[in-house]
Amino acid sequence: MRSLRSSTGAPGAAGTVGAVGAISAGCLLLLAAAAGPAVAADDDGRDGFTIEDPRVIESSGLAASRAHPGVYWTHNDQDKNGALLYAVDGKTGKTVATLTMTGVGKPRDVEAVSVGSDGNIYVGDIGDNLGGTWSHVWIYKLPEPEKLGDRTVRATQYTVKYEDGARDAEALMVHPKTGRIYIADKKEEGGGLYEGPARMSASGTNVFKRLGDTGLWTTDGAFSPDGKQLALRGYLGGVSYAWQGEGKMPKREGRLSVPLQRQGESATYTLDGTTLLYGSEGSQSQVEPVEVEGAGGDDSRGSGGSSGDAAGEGGAGIDGDLKVGALTLAVVLVAFFGLKRLFRRK
Repeated sequence: MRSLRSSTGAPGAAGTVGAVGAISAGCLLLLAAAAGPAVAADDDGRDGFTIEDPRVIESSGLAASRAHPGVYWTHNDQDKNGALLYAVDGKTGKTVATLTMTGVGKPRDVEAVSVGSDGNIYVGDIGDNLGGTWSHVWIYKLPEPEKLGDRTVRATQYTVKYEDGARDAEALMVHPKTGRIYIADKKEEGGGLYEGPARMSASGTNVFKRLGDTGLWTTDGAFSPDGKQLALRGYLGGVSYAWQGEGKMPKREGRLSVPLQRQGESATYTLDGTTLLYGSEGSQSQVEPVEVEGAGGDDSRGSGGSSGDAAGEGGAGIDGDLKVGALTLAVVLVAFFGLKRLFRRK
């Protein structure tokens, strides 16, 4: 403080400094208010986590383990170490098991993972880096281990085609009640939702049928634990759907509160259905939580995660981030012009 007074040599400089402190404190308070309340810490991943494993640099899928609460399965798009799945502790972000799949050949573009209620993990090698020109893609099924640890697991490989031709996709979801597999394709102008056969064949080709349009550039999706909602996310938003049953296009409910991320590529519900977790690609990528609106007890689990209807108000995701950004800019401008005015009066 003394050096500031001596360098300015102006009466009232101390008052200027005090004003600067007041403005700074006000900025911090406003920013804290804009950010909203902190998510309560929990050891099952509901407070989010950072994927610490240096081998995971393209986390493109995320699924909550059913056998090991608080653990989440993820994978790379193309892993130089082989056909691998990583089990990540939702409390520490550290890898607690690595599964090496055999019986699947060389994966091309692994984009999704989902855990079924049948005790199996389903992995979607469904991406198409050639823009939707591969004649077929694959789904791998392997049992979720009872004990966590590094091991090799033999998987069943399913060949998949779409009734309306080849396409690029990054979202694979297994319905928790029926066990049926669904895929949402990825198209910038808006893709569609596809339903797999009631019984998958390991020897033949499994044709997925289009249920309808999603209108979303989908990068991942997840069913709520009770199977009543389907959440689909993209890079810059997401949509919540009310499930209508097999063979029917789910009913659009509203927009999801998807956080802004570096390259948002994954999504999953926590086991209790109260939180949607959103992940991103990149080294030490963050998995960010968003509370599902209305979810609480067993009767309301997974009740949507939406933040308003398609044209309505937003929450902590896209609309919320824009609100925070606008408020932050306003605070900075107020501080800047306030300081400028104070020094001019000096």
